[in-house]
Amino acid sequence: MLMSEKPIFALMYDFDKTLSPKDMQTYAFIPAIGMTEGDFWAECGRVMRENNMDQILAYMFVMFRKAKGKFLFTRDTLRALGEKVELFDGVETWFKRVNDYAEARGMRAQHYIISSGLKEIIEGTRISQNFERIYAAEYCYDENGEPCWPAMAVNYTSKTQFLFRINKGVLDVTENDGLNEFMEEDKRPVPFRNMVYIGDGLTDVPCMKLVRTNGGRSIAVYQNNNEAVNTLLLQGRVDYVIKADYSQGGNLEKAVFAIIDQAMATNITTQMHVQSMEQAQAQARETLVKELEHSFDRMKIDNGLEGQR
Repeated sequence: MLMSEKPIFALMYDFDKTLSPKDMQTYAFIPAIGMTEGDFWAECGRVMRENNMDQILAYMFVMFRKAKGKFLFTRDTLRALGEKVELFDGVETWFKRVNDYAEARGMRAQHYIISSGLKEIIEGTRISQNFERIYAAEYCYDENGEPCWPAMAVNYTSKTQFLFRINKGVLDVTENDGLNEFMEEDKRPVPFRNMVYIGDGLTDVPCMKLVRTNGGRSIAVYQNNNEAVNTLLLQGRVDYVIKADYSQGGNLEKAVFAIIDQAMATNITTQMHVQSMEQAQAQARETLVKELEHSFDRMKIDNGLEGQR
């Protein structure tokens, strides 16, 4: 990062029960196929077990199969389902408030979704325009615009690759060479210390732990009962447990603003350390060169005296 550039502060969010109170299928898809929420997820579980299938692929398969004969299952209809998704208090104004605060502190905020939910539905929500990238499950579509194969399935462990994509600035999911190539820590666009991950439960633990271990911060949000997320806190998997309320002046806002302040202070002191090291190394090189030059001059004098004898 150039000295003139503002450091990036990245916020990564799960979606279901993190930004929205329920699973995204609950609001419009499940009613449209004439099932109850419990029956739908029970069917997904049955398909998963009977076929030894990944949990995310199982729900994607069930959605595709159950929609047949009920409504046209296309990218556009899935996005339309996103319009029905409800959000926690304050979410719609959250992103601008965070952006403005980071800007005032000399940083540039970026927001990312890392979710096991369906990308197409998230794209249809009222907040989709706020995200740099939406990393989530997604279908591949045929010439008729209908799903023909999973393009992406994001489960709780595969979520972590997206942290490294953000860290290295390799955001394109088809770019793997750049993701796996070595990159010096100080060359990475978004160091982990400039990250905060916000999620609601066990499926977020690998990301929460990875961010936390590498100097960032992780927040577990809850709705009514905080017992499960308190366990994550006691186990050292998250830094904070906060109610899922994104309203202005709320505890979640206060925590994120404080994390931004801390990140900026760390960036300043880290840069000062780097500059001090560069100056010290330059001075050490200069001293070494002078010593070598002096030694060389001394050798010439000694050789000259030896030749006169």
